[in-house]
Amino acid sequence: MKNHFPLLDPLRFATALGVAVFHQMFWSWAWVSVGVPGFERTVAADVIYPSAAPYTWFGWVGVEVFFVISGFVIANSASKSSPTEFLLGRALRLYPAVWVCATATLLVLVLFGSGKASEFIVPYIHAMTLVPKGVTAQWLDGVYWTLAAEVAFYGLVFCAMLTKKVTLRHLAFGLTIYSAVFNAVALLVLSCTTPSDLPYLVMLMFRVPCAAFLLSHGCFFALGIWLFISANRQLTALERIAVAVTVISGAAEIYFFASFFLTSITAIADQSALVPIMVWLAAVGLIAWCAKRNRRATTTTSREAPAYWRTLGLITYPLYLTHNVVGTAIIRVLVDAGLDATMAVWVQLGLLVLICWFICAKIEPAIRSAMTKAIAYFGQLPERLPASKRPRFSRGLGLRPVPAKLVASLR
Repeated sequence: MKNHFPLLDPLRFATALGVAVFHQMFWSWAWVSVGVPGFERTVAADVIYPSAAPYTWFGWVGVEVFFVISGFVIANSASKSSPTEFLLGRALRLYPAVWVCATATLLVLVLFGSGKASEFIVPYIHAMTLVPKGVTAQWLDGVYWTLAAEVAFYGLVFCAMLTKKVTLRHLAFGLTIYSAVFNAVALLVLSCTTPSDLPYLVMLMFRVPCAAFLLSHGCFFALGIWLFISANRQLTALERIAVAVTVISGAAEIYFFASFFLTSITAIADQSALVPIMVWLAAVGLIAWCAKRNRRATTTTSREAPAYWRTLGLITYPLYLTHNVVGTAIIRVLVDAGLDATMAVWVQLGLLVLICWFICAKIEPAIRSAMTKAIAYFGQLPERLPASKRPRFSRGLGLRPVPAKLVASLR
């Protein structure tokens, strides 16, 4: 089977850079218009980039792309794993990077932040354990809200696998309807909301219950599942309708958030909410194209993608976790040293990519190995299912195994 999915590694890396540039060149100063500060503000340099606003304000849409890719990856993992194996695999994937990056974030906040060190303790524990915070509590780093949605999705998949009755297709339909109803109501509320109330409503999207219960973002994970199914077989008419619903629902969520920015921040009042929607649709189109090519591929093999593409994919996760606080602190150091503010952003990104490469290539594997040994010592590791054997979770789909090399490019 031809190896088409590695195209998603550079896509993931590009979206991570988009989110980083959004936080560092736009949100780092534009948040004042909204009045929702986070710990990262205490380490930021006193610089602004208003001329870059038209090109950076929509970088947050990379998160919605991440969620679609996550739905694809998790669908593949769950379709060939036992519940215990699936849960262990997710823990081994998420925790090593979080432990390293959250600790680095804590140290930067203590050394460069203006708040009391005691303020960071509870948020740090939440980050290290991947337990969502409460409605009024603060994240160690604002970007960690996405992990609440990711963990909620993993938990939902795990529970569905335990039932031995709910299939991957059932889960996709359920998330499609569940999230579409919520986003439709959100759009209705938006049409009746005054500009002064909009920031409060949007901030709820990043707190319990919206993030932890997949209310507004479930459609993105559902779309990823549908794209995974389409990579293995032709979708039915009803499934195509479900895909259309997830796309419309996702576009509604993006429009809701874009309206918040355009209404609240004067610097981008002349921009269009269609811009982030089009960027997201382009990314989804690329994933769908890759899925279609995989379905039509023959049994012949093609030339492997360059190794550095895979490396870019591995760097993405720690880069996302460190850019907002650690990266902002690096910019501050560079600016204080006399470097031009714009140049400081690009130098910092280069340094951060190198640091994240070291994390994913050297530190994460060591922690993962130690975790595996500890689990093996205290209990029995779950047996890996043969590639040819699919659990009940994927029954009735007629799925062909996605080659390991293809799946590895998305993990």
